[in-house]
Amino acid sequence: MKILSITAGAAGMYCGSCFRDNALAAELVAQGHDVTLIPVYTPTRTDEENVSQPRVLFGGISVYLQQYSSLFRHLPRALDRLWDSPRVINAFAGRGVSPDARLLGDLTISMLEGERGVLRKEFDKLIEWTRDEPRPDVINLPNSLLISMAAPLRAAFGRPVCCTLQGEELFIDGLAAPYRERALAMIRAQVAAVDRFIAVSDYCAQFMRGYLHIPDDRIDVVPLGIKMDGYSRRERPVSSRASSSDPFRVGYFARIAPEKGLHVLAEAYVRFRARIGGAPGVLEVAGYMAPNYARYLDEARATLERAGLGGEFRYRGAIDRAGKLEFLRQLDVLSVPATYDEPKGMFLLEAMAAGTPVVEPRRGAFIEVIEKTRGGLLVAPDDPGALADGLHALWSDPSHTARLAAAAFDGVRAHYTVAQSASRLVDVYGSLRSKAA
Repeated sequence: MKILSITAGAAGMYCGSCFRDNALAAELVAQGHDVTLIPVYTPTRTDEENVSQPRVLFGGISVYLQQYSSLFRHLPRALDRLWDSPRVINAFAGRGVSPDARLLGDLTISMLEGERGVLRKEFDKLIEWTRDEPRPDVINLPNSLLISMAAPLRAAFGRPVCCTLQGEELFIDGLAAPYRERALAMIRAQVAAVDRFIAVSDYCAQFMRGYLHIPDDRIDVVPLGIKMDGYSRRERPVSSRASSSDPFRVGYFARIAPEKGLHVLAEAYVRFRARIGGAPGVLEVAGYMAPNYARYLDEARATLERAGLGGEFRYRGAIDRAGKLEFLRQLDVLSVPATYDEPKGMFLLEAMAAGTPVVEPRRGAFIEVIEKTRGGLLVAPDDPGALADGLHALWSDPSHTARLAAAAFDGVRAHYTVAQSASRLVDVYGSLRSKAA
């Protein structure tokens, strides 16, 4: 099968959606399919081999310049090549435009206006690009914010178009009024241009049916999957923690941002430490941090400092794949207590692949992941006390923790490998190809 897959770059940061798109493309190629993975806005950054094309559609610099200056909407396209170069885009990624969804309303609306809006030149360039591309069997968009590409791509290739749903509602809901309501209405108005929507979890499918007004028969679930290469588990102690000199390592591995809940975990950690007395512990934190969230990280650290635990807060930064594998393997438990209904939770799969159990709020996709794998505990959302209870339950019963760790290691391999995800995706694409034939 020949597949054209669009992926959205994230301005140089590690991004779970980019990881998913890249890993799926690589696995589909390994399974014998012909995949073209091409970024929009910026090149993608992954911690595995990057299989995306060495060019960018809708280059972030071009889009920004055309949005805010009519001059650039009419310049010769040959000049666009200067700032559409991946090298130039990477050099400026994250500098010129804030990733804060509240400040991006104009750009969001312009993109959703498609060929009728101020970014018409970029849509014309998209169609020109398609003329030199082999005809795919199916086309996939990475999220509904790019739904305006569906109609022109379907017209250019005469092939079915899919749209993956993987958490864009957080961005949409973060837009300032009236952009939020307008963007949502514009996406809903273009749902009919998409042949099939692909949700990354059962929760995501259920929520997005209502959120975007998608008919039941136009949405399928293709669960997330990760590549298991390199993940290994360590032997975990089964003796009493109270007599151990090794610190109990509580981990956080996600983007540093309030919606991911690091502040909730910091407060829970303080309460947990009060319950275990003088037994050693540490809060290990890793993940990408935008410069505007440095103060937020400092506030989380200050929560421990006020309790006399400042030396137990360790921030490892944005780590590469080797660093991730080692980081997750050394943890006793991982918790990312998101304050919203997370539709993906890839960090749970990564922790479980290393045999690390998790404690998560009972919300979003966390519920189905933990219930399928049996590799962790679910606690009340937005409740540091309940989260502290969950951490203490693992600390106080090492044999239970070891059972959860074994279930996590086996469960993620039973339900969430990238090979399984790719095979399910091929089933969806195959059904569309059969209908189009």
